[in-house]
Amino acid sequence: MKKFAVKPEIYMYNKVKEFIEDINIKKTDLIITNESRYNQYFGDLNLECHVLFREKYGKEEPSDEMVEAIYNDIKDLNYKRIIAVGGGTTIDVAKFFALKELYPVLDLYDGKIDIQKAKELIVVPTTCGTGSEVTNVSILELRSRKTKKGMAVEEMYPDKAVLIPELLEKLPFKFFATSSLDALVHAVESLLSPKTSPFTEMYSYKAIETILKSYKIIAENGEEARKPLLNDLLLASTFAGISFGNAGCAAVHAMSYPLGGIYHVPHGEANYAMFTGVLEKYGEKTEGGKLEKLNKFICDVIGCSEENVYEELENLLNKILMKKPLREYGVKEEEIYEFADSVIENQGRLMSNNYVELNRDDLINIYKKLW
Repeated sequence: MKKFAVKPEIYMYNKVKEFIEDINIKKTDLIITNESRYNQYFGDLNLECHVLFREKYGKEEPSDEMVEAIYNDIKDLNYKRIIAVGGGTTIDVAKFFALKELYPVLDLYDGKIDIQKAKELIVVPTTCGTGSEVTNVSILELRSRKTKKGMAVEEMYPDKAVLIPELLEKLPFKFFATSSLDALVHAVESLLSPKTSPFTEMYSYKAIETILKSYKIIAENGEEARKPLLNDLLLASTFAGISFGNAGCAAVHAMSYPLGGIYHVPHGEANYAMFTGVLEKYGEKTEGGKLEKLNKFICDVIGCSEENVYEELENLLNKILMKKPLREYGVKEEEIYEFADSVIENQGRLMSNNYVELNRDDLINIYKKLW
């Protein structure tokens, strides 16, 4: 029985220039990134490859419409290798362009297109949260269906994952916060997944410890205290990505997708809105086991009693990003039932990874408490 795999080769560099010198950029390469980042790190290198600035297709999170608009612009380009330099949106979009066929995107999701990989994919994350550089998962907002949905196929694995802490140095604190919170959720959800293994647990616990210890330092010393921690946090994000790439995420992600899809809440922030609500529900429905072990571990790291573990955890996380009730995002109370139905209908892949089974009434109860 297969338990664990790390598919991409992982490379580490201190500086972007070292990466460029090593990777040997060619005319048949396509870099997908954003304009300011390209100008800052690549602009004076006189690269002869194709370059696409993702934000010209919208500054929101990735959607099927964005992918299709890019496809229409680049379908006739002669490129053999894709180099994605960016956060979750850029990486998730780039993964589709490693495929031989991807249009229309809904047909891809609905299984009407035979999935084949056609291009080499190199992924360079510029946040400390997505973990997407080591997974085969890509998440899009499906606009006509008013939800977000992940696609996870072998053909979407990057061939190379490249970690360069220099690229995180100018990341605004809000994006640092939402991305690193996403990594924390990845680590926790994969740790509690029924598909976990001793290998994924090792990566999960290390990611959780690194992120929470870093948060304590930042909470005590201010936002700039994150700068010396960026390499550790980038590694923690990749560790969490390795873990959830094998064991999967679950209800936190599943329940966050309607919030992101309808109200365009950033992915990591939407996850945080659901995070402890889901963990509390797990605790109501079961005792002991991996959840109790996780709670003890969190308490040891942040220094609190197990009786107040989620309250104390939120006290720390709120110093990084303040949690909001769902109504502050515009969610109407009556929409809670639609959200629950959307999760049941669209997120079976994720819900199968729940620590304990959650039914529609459980989802409604969680949403109501968080509303």
